[in-house]
Amino acid sequence: MEFNLQIKNQAGLHARPAAMFAQKASSFKSNILIFKDGKNGNAKSIISIMGLGVKKGDTLLVKIDGPDAAEAGAALKKLVDDKFGEE
Repeated sequence: MEFNLQIKNQAGLHARPAAMFAQKASSFKSNILIFKDGKNGNAKSIISIMGLGVKKGDTLLVKIDGPDAAEAGAALKKLVDDKFGEE
């Protein structure tokens, strides 16, 4: 499955939200990749996520492949929609 996520929290994917995103992604068996501006990263790696330099208003393409892809997609969308609990 593929879908776009627009980052809504004020500071973008700095350390804490990147850690939350990686932790949530790691709780699923599926392979999860994120893409931004021609770069991609493993959604289960905080270093990989932070390397993308995601800021408020940026849109990520998320590609999920695996047995629990639907659940993983829903969980990651909810995390982003809830602004990582920041606001």
